[in-house]
Amino acid sequence: MAAGAGGLLVAAALLLLAVAGPRPAPAELTDGNSEHLKREHSLMKPYQGAGSAAMPLWDFQGSTMVTSQYVRLTPDERSREGSIWNRVPCFLKDWELHVHFKIHGAGKKNLHGDGLALWYTQERLVPGPVFGSKDNFHGLAIFLDTYPNDEAAEHVFPYISAMVNNGSLTYDHSKDGRWTELAGCTADLRNQNHDTFLAIRYSRGRLTVMTDVEDKNEWKNCIDIAGVQLPTGYFFGASAGTGDLSDNHDIISMKLFQLMVEHPLEDETVDWTKIEPSVSLLKSPKDNVDDPTGNFRSGPLTGWKVFLLLLCALLGIIVCAVVGAVVFQKRQERNKRFY
Repeated sequence: MAAGAGGLLVAAALLLLAVAGPRPAPAELTDGNSEHLKREHSLMKPYQGAGSAAMPLWDFQGSTMVTSQYVRLTPDERSREGSIWNRVPCFLKDWELHVHFKIHGAGKKNLHGDGLALWYTQERLVPGPVFGSKDNFHGLAIFLDTYPNDEAAEHVFPYISAMVNNGSLTYDHSKDGRWTELAGCTADLRNQNHDTFLAIRYSRGRLTVMTDVEDKNEWKNCIDIAGVQLPTGYFFGASAGTGDLSDNHDIISMKLFQLMVEHPLEDETVDWTKIEPSVSLLKSPKDNVDDPTGNFRSGPLTGWKVFLLLLCALLGIIVCAVVGAVVFQKRQERNKRFY
């Protein structure tokens, strides 16, 4: 009896392991080895053409000002927008971008804004309402949002989020982009007296965003999403915007590294410039809409929900089997008494 129940438990454990599969290991970021640094896509001091309207490999517009120490996208003034964009399209399939930035200003808590955006998009140098750049873009955006426009927001700000767009989605500022957000994290990145960094890694369909904003000289995981499809031939850029509230939004450096990654042979036949930006999610960002009853609409089952359902079902089967075996044994003992 005990051996039978133990066998059932072992079988259940093996089945659950097979269904769940191994969890992905955390992405390890490059140590910044200059061997893989792509200078044609990097912005570093000393900035060539500082203080002038011309910079080799980079274009800027709006309120952007290039100094010897930083590129200021917006000053701490209301209603300003600025951006800086790489002139050279990136044809790397696997890359990692390290951004040294600083967001600071005179505004106290919740009296500053709006934030900074980092881009890998088809469009460049197109001003717009999304942190100083174009809405309905094609590609990837990472938002460093410092002001909560949605009073019902559960996030603690500043908040970092990711969005992939094929041109059909609109960023909703009134909801802080919640409807189109893929994932995000809170990061205390404003008005710090030490250096603040962010890293974006894209490799084999996996997007990873990590931060180093606590003066610990170590990366902290923020976003990790699989199933991301981004084409080659897009442009890197950064933009920022202010509204009724303001901040200084500075870029100190943007360094792009090539990742040496092996791809399956079938990838060699793919035209990576023709891929449409997309994300293969069990839950679509479009499901992030409010229910009329005031509840959040539940999307399709995630992997862990399926795992828990299977676990409950298997435990139920085991309990039924044990109870059945006990009942059967009792009946057998009772029948023996009549012989």
